[in-house]
Amino acid sequence: MSLKDLESRISNCRLCADRFAVTRTAHAPRPVAWPSASARILIAGQAPGARVHDSGRPFSDPSGERLRHWMGVDDATFYDRRKFSILPMAFCFPGYDVKGADLPPPKLCADHWRAQVLAEMPQIRLTLLVGGYAQRWHIGKGTVTETVREWRDHAPAIIPLPHPSWRNTSWIRKNPWFEADLLPVLRARIAEELAR
Repeated sequence: MSLKDLESRISNCRLCADRFAVTRTAHAPRPVAWPSASARILIAGQAPGARVHDSGRPFSDPSGERLRHWMGVDDATFYDRRKFSILPMAFCFPGYDVKGADLPPPKLCADHWRAQVLAEMPQIRLTLLVGGYAQRWHIGKGTVTETVREWRDHAPAIIPLPHPSWRNTSWIRKNPWFEADLLPVLRARIAEELAR
């Protein structure tokens, strides 16, 4: 199956419709995934949030602003599908639990789609693993702090990052090496791939 066919099937996926219907938000699926046959950089996040669900555009929220800042790219570059592929672990907003917290990305999505889509993108040279769900799927177990601290073990092809949520501001303050050591390398690797 071609990447174009897969993208069409993903956009019509309703595997989690029953699961989403019983969440606090009681929403319908709206897959937000941007695979690319030409992009050399893959952003592997966890799942769209409510704002992304509404917009249909990945990382169109404060987390996306912070991620673009970390990467050193502007909106036009980030949203150029010839340059970046964006493939979260779950393609749809999972909804909120009864307390209003984000539900985890349904594992069913990655189990069903991820290997198929990645197999159609052999040109990827740099993968950014944003958050624990993506890190566990791609490189195995470990906490986000451990995995991000050991980023050199996975570079230059993979760079693990914490989730860019503003909830992680205290994590960033407690781990100054992230901004001092990892972000310059992240920006340099992105610039290198974009220049090819």
